[in-house]
Amino acid sequence: MLILIGVIGIRSGLEVSKNIKYPVEYSDYIVKYSAENQLDPYLVIGVIKQESNFVPDAKSAYAGGLMQLTEVTAAETARKMGVTNYDYMDPETNIKLGCYLLRTLIDKYQVIDTVLAAYNAGTGNVDKWLADPTYSDDGITLKEIPYSETRHYVQKVNNHIKHYKEKVQLSQ
Repeated sequence: MLILIGVIGIRSGLEVSKNIKYPVEYSDYIVKYSAENQLDPYLVIGVIKQESNFVPDAKSAYAGGLMQLTEVTAAETARKMGVTNYDYMDPETNIKLGCYLLRTLIDKYQVIDTVLAAYNAGTGNVDKWLADPTYSDDGITLKEIPYSETRHYVQKVNNHIKHYKEKVQLSQ
């Protein structure tokens, strides 16, 4: 009996640990807006995990929300989508705008690592890097990312995507 209780306790503890290490909040919104924008939902989860760790009111010096959008980026994205009267800090709106932004970046850059670099460092920086043979041989793929923060960001998001694909099953 004690062994059974111990096993149940370990399994429960592992499940709680998994949920803490790999939280997935707002999965309905993630799945919905990923599908609308033809995105891998695990890409969106990886970005959210790195940007805010699923804290909806997360704020940095320049950005906010689950996907850490700046007010300027949110306004520009909402305008392109024809969305008016919005609160970019609202979880659903933040994911909706963030997914559209990711789709826009994928359409422009096509390579996910380049997309992630642009999401983190901005398109202006990435465009400069792609035009510089020091950082890109083909103008599409970055062989090197000069900003260490962005280089680590891309690595971390890719790791999150991998881990979430292994550990979390999404209902689609």
